[in-house]
Amino acid sequence: MKVSIIVPVLDEAATLPELLAHLLPFERHGCEVLLVDGGSIDGSAALAAAAGFRVLGAEPGRAGQMNAGGRAARGDVFVFLHADTRLPAGACAAIGLGLSGGNRVWGRFDVTIAGRSRGLGMVAFCMNLRSRWTGIATGDQAIFVTRDAFEASGGFPEQPLMEDVELSRRLKRISAPVSLRQRVVTSGRRWDSAGLWTTTLLMWRLRFAYWLGASPECLAAIYK
Repeated sequence: MKVSIIVPVLDEAATLPELLAHLLPFERHGCEVLLVDGGSIDGSAALAAAAGFRVLGAEPGRAGQMNAGGRAARGDVFVFLHADTRLPAGACAAIGLGLSGGNRVWGRFDVTIAGRSRGLGMVAFCMNLRSRWTGIATGDQAIFVTRDAFEASGGFPEQPLMEDVELSRRLKRISAPVSLRQRVVTSGRRWDSAGLWTTTLLMWRLRFAYWLGASPECLAAIYK
């Protein structure tokens, strides 16, 4: 089972060397790594290509970039990794093991949030618990899915927000998710910059509004 790690990037030159250093061991152990650049103007694409990684160009927009990566990837399983998230060691093997038994075709990792704000551990705990209860994953949890299931679901809806929630809804119609206990580490910069409770309440508000039928475009305007 070959795993493709698909990373959408846009103007990530400042943090890209650390990301590429993180991804290199996975590539050396047989995972395909594909970076999908959404038109960076800071040289991100050239930097990744110079480091020997496969780089694909696409129109800006995380959902569209990830879909473009899925079309170009060669693996049997896709892992959609945000540029500010880091996989645990042995992630590809854990994914293969998680998908090898039964009929489950997708899943996600538990998450740890790295940042200065006190209370991030509780936020991560609640995210992981909520995800187990609802079967809905977020992009911060490194969603993985078989090629066949991704194609059958239609991929990510090309909307500016909640594309991960909508993909989860589609995939739940195919199978329940695999919830891996291994933890990805994602950046807490949103909480650090805007405040822990302000950011947490905003995210809850946006999710509830989406559940009620609010358009992703309106929600994206509020989020920004």
